[in-house]
Amino acid sequence: MTYPEKILDIKRFGTPPEANRRVTIGITGCGYWGPNLARNFTALPNCRVKAICDVRQERLAYVQGLYCDLGITTNYAELIEDTAIDALVIATPVRFHFEMALQALEAGKHIFIEKPMAASVKEAKILIQAARERNLILMVGHTFIYSSAVRKIKEIVKSGELGEIQYVAARRLNLGLFQKDINVTWDLAPHDISIISYVLDKDPISVNCQGKAHVNPDIEDITSMVLNYHNGGIATIQNSWLDPNKVRDMTFVGSKKMLVYNDLEPMEKLKIYDKRVEIPPHYDTFAEFHYSYHYGDMYAPYIKQYEPLKVECQHFIDCILTGQTPITNGAEGLKVIQVLEAASESLRLGGAPVHLDYSQEGASRELNRGQASEGAFL
Repeated sequence: MTYPEKILDIKRFGTPPEANRRVTIGITGCGYWGPNLARNFTALPNCRVKAICDVRQERLAYVQGLYCDLGITTNYAELIEDTAIDALVIATPVRFHFEMALQALEAGKHIFIEKPMAASVKEAKILIQAARERNLILMVGHTFIYSSAVRKIKEIVKSGELGEIQYVAARRLNLGLFQKDINVTWDLAPHDISIISYVLDKDPISVNCQGKAHVNPDIEDITSMVLNYHNGGIATIQNSWLDPNKVRDMTFVGSKKMLVYNDLEPMEKLKIYDKRVEIPPHYDTFAEFHYSYHYGDMYAPYIKQYEPLKVECQHFIDCILTGQTPITNGAEGLKVIQVLEAASESLRLGGAPVHLDYSQEGASRELNRGQASEGAFL
């Protein structure tokens, strides 16, 4: 049985008796993403959505029109104080994440928090510690980790079909949606950072980032980031709120083959190209040196279609019921925040590399102006 089937059909895997009870949740934030979370959580058999909170009455009316038995409130404290609510889902602007999540954890409630989980490494660490001390689930909404396409990419990379991964290139571009409290890197790059870390099972050692603000002088709307890894591997991430076309693609270049992931493709999201460049193993003179370009076939592997958000929501409920650690737990969310903070520091320094420290005291970074050695990821 595949991963999503395993999550969506937990009864077939001898789930402990306590997993048959229902989890009662509240949702705060019903802007762009909140209604999608409400739709998926209300569809789960072992979950009850009791209420949703937002400061905008028109948004509450919209969601209640879709789910007439859903309670509504403009007061977040009502969700915190409701002892019938086991967990809270936070889908608000980033600037509210920390305070809301900490209040919920201190009230003994499990937390599902949208990406990025906090506005700083310091805040993320406090949330992780608060959840650990109270034995509560803290899960971060890195939805793409639950998608069939991304999980297939990891399977292909791990199998060695692509050979050594030499570099990764990601583009996430569109016109808007402009944010008021974070720049385009903090808004869009968490998706690509989490995907790359998950697929490669490696964390970058330093970050370079450059960008520019065109609409709001204090908030960059285009950025270009480079993640540097041990042995010289790199990943590039390009983000923009000022592009005429919506682009969601990633390229994984290996020593044997290349893989292109286009999330906007309805069916063939992954395409594997049998293309590579070969260097002659032996040559005595420059005249004998010739690159060999290999052009082979392309194929699109079969991917079972399902909604990643539904799997993610079910996984959160399963973790509460069984006590298992979420795949996208607080520690994984922290790693993304560390990269984002380093990118912000690099922006401030005009693109200079900023070193990443993942130690327990971690999150300290120092400039690293040395050049990475040549090599590859795997």
